[in-house]
Amino acid sequence: MTENNTPLLGMTLFELKEVVKSLGMPSFTGGQIAKWLYSAHVKSIDDMTNISKSNREKLSAKYEIGCSKPVDCQKSKDGTIKYLFPTHDGKKVETVFIPDKDRATLCVSSQVGCKMNCLFCQTGKQGFEGSLIAADILNQIYSLPESDKLTNIVFMGQGEPMDNLDNVLKVTDVLTASYGYAWSPKRITVSSVGVKKKLKRFLDESECHVAISLHSPYPEQRAMLMPAERGMSILETIDLLHNYDFSHQRRLSFEYIMFRGVNDTLEHAKEIIKLLKGLYCRVNLIRFHQIPDVDLHGDDEHKMESFRDYLTAHGVFTTIRASRGQDIYAACGLLSTARKIEKKRKKE
Repeated sequence: MTENNTPLLGMTLFELKEVVKSLGMPSFTGGQIAKWLYSAHVKSIDDMTNISKSNREKLSAKYEIGCSKPVDCQKSKDGTIKYLFPTHDGKKVETVFIPDKDRATLCVSSQVGCKMNCLFCQTGKQGFEGSLIAADILNQIYSLPESDKLTNIVFMGQGEPMDNLDNVLKVTDVLTASYGYAWSPKRITVSSVGVKKKLKRFLDESECHVAISLHSPYPEQRAMLMPAERGMSILETIDLLHNYDFSHQRRLSFEYIMFRGVNDTLEHAKEIIKLLKGLYCRVNLIRFHQIPDVDLHGDDEHKMESFRDYLTAHGVFTTIRASRGQDIYAACGLLSTARKIEKKRKKE
């Protein structure tokens, strides 16, 4: 991927038709390009053999595919693989491939760093370096060595998806549209801390699953863990979610990292039950992975199981998410390209 030419990757069919129109090509050429991109996964415009050479030359003068191979990878002892992808503007972003029996999930990033600055998240400590364009997001799937094995995609990597909503929606459109990957929206989950107006827009314009970062049912405590609570409170988020039907194809889940002695009491469990009453949803309990200079600690297995069993017994279906890739800093809350950039500087 270069900064000179505009990437075709990530463009919708409408945008591709606008491109060919601007170059004086027939409208149907836009559909041909879409097939080469999203069905054939070509690496070069020259590979689009049913488009005339002269038209390929016109395309190549201003555009490129926009795909780039990962520049680094690390493999965990549990089979998880973390890839480092370059972006169009010279930055780097991490992506995690998680194989699990007959499932293969990809955790993609939507930003380099993050503005949300959650206390427990390493990505937030990196600071915010910029939002990814659609090509950068889709390239994590397009150029993944295991792309043909994927069964699910979760937007739970670096960044807050709702803070880069236009590009996230464009990518989910490409992934689910008949001209694109033709995936069912049920295979895609987009996470959010809750961003005012943006979350509503996502719920209105997408049919993908949604996962809300909860982490405490008490607004005051949640604000200490997640500053974004002050922008859109969990109570406001819950009120919004009540306007949508999650009892059929679309799934609503709440992510809940358990911190020992902080958000793991019986009172917290009771408040979660009260908060989520009337919502067709599930809660995913997540182990906390220690990060530097943060005085939070994870719960043991017994405590998490007791918390899960109490919620489930009181009508809130709850699971404990398997922790994957901790040894390569690929587990929840550990993604950060700042560490790799610093290592590179030291070598130089």
